[in-house]
Amino acid sequence: MPKMKTHRGLAKRIKVTGTGRLKRGTYVKKAVKLKRRRGRQLDVDPINEKSVRRKLGI
Repeated sequence: MPKMKTHRGLAKRIKVTGTGRLKRGTYVKKAVKLKRRRGRQLDVDPINEKSVRRKLGI
């Protein structure tokens, strides 16, 4: 079996916390006002979590 490859674009956007939760930042193409309001890292939606974990190789 070949090794599983990480989806590099996704790995740059999503971070895994020490407890194993997935956090995502705000994207570049959003308005500055919106990004400033959202400022903090947000949790990945539970519906997408399974596919994100598979792409990250977790």
